[in-house]
Amino acid sequence: MIKKIVLFVSLLALVVLGFRFCDFKKEADTTTIDSAGLIQQQILNVGKLIVTEGHFSEVITYKNQEKYLMGMVSFDKKALIVVNADVTVAYDLHKMKYDIDPINKIISIVSIPKEEIKISPDIQFYDVEQSKLNPFTGDDYNKINKSVKANLTQKIQKSTLKSNAQNRLISELSKLLLTTTNLGWTLKYQGNVIANDKALDQQIKL
Repeated sequence: MIKKIVLFVSLLALVVLGFRFCDFKKEADTTTIDSAGLIQQQILNVGKLIVTEGHFSEVITYKNQEKYLMGMVSFDKKALIVVNADVTVAYDLHKMKYDIDPINKIISIVSIPKEEIKISPDIQFYDVEQSKLNPFTGDDYNKINKSVKANLTQKIQKSTLKSNAQNRLISELSKLLLTTTNLGWTLKYQGNVIANDKALDQQIKL
C-alpha cells in the first residue's frame, strides 16, 4: 500500500514538474516574441523622414560677349544676379534595410539610405544690360542656373549642414540602440556589433 502511495506521489510530482516546465518554456517563447515585437515597433518609430534645413545667399556677376567681323565689333551682355536658396538634407529611414534574428536576439542594419540634398534657388536679375544682337536667351538662364547650383553645392560641402543632418540621423538610431540594449538584444551595422553611441557614431561616419 505504501509503495502505491509513494508511486502515486512520484507520478503526480513528475506531472506537476512537466506542466511547470511547459509553462516556463511558453513564458520564455512569449518573452522572445514580445521582445521582437518591441524591436519591430521601435524600428517603425525610427523609420521616418529626417530633414535638416539651411539657407544660402550669393551674388554673381554674369557676363557674355559676342564678337563679329573678326573681333572688330562686339556686343556685351551682363547682369547682377542675387541668389537666395533654401537647402534641405534628408534621410528617408523608411528605406532603411534590416534583418531581425529573434532566436539569437540580433537586429542587423543592412543599409542606411544616402542623404538626399535638395536645392531650391530663387534667382533675381538686376542691372541687366543687353543688345538686340546679343540678348539674354534660355541658354544663358540654363548656364546661370547650373553655375548657381554648382556654387551652392560647394558651399553645402563646406558648411555644417550635412554633418548636422548626420548627427540627427545618429540620434534617431541611438533610440533603437537603447531599446535593443535594454531588451538584451545585439545591434549590428554592416556586420559590426554596435555596443554604444560612440561605436554607432564611428560606424555611420565611416
